[in-house]
Amino acid sequence: MERKDYVFGTSGVCAKQIAFSIEDGKLHNVRFAGGCPGNTAAIGKLLEGADARATATLLKGNDCGGRGTSCADQLARGIEKALAEGEVVAP
Repeated sequence: MERKDYVFGTSGVCAKQIAFSIEDGKLHNVRFAGGCPGNTAAIGKLLEGADARATATLLKGNDCGGRGTSCADQLARGIEKALAEGEVVAP
């Protein structure tokens, strides 16, 4: 399967955009534009090669400072959207 690149605009967090790739269901090159540099760089390193679906499940709902979302939660939403784009829905 070929690698597909995604860019996801965020809402309600300091990071303005998240970019990542998915190949064979695995995450690659997770990068945040903005946000807490140390934390977002660590997230990218920790998730390199991780299962995309499992990552979305793990990170979804993570909250930052009572915002109701976080950079990790926004990443989960972006991953879910990317995975949904690749699914074939039977008629």
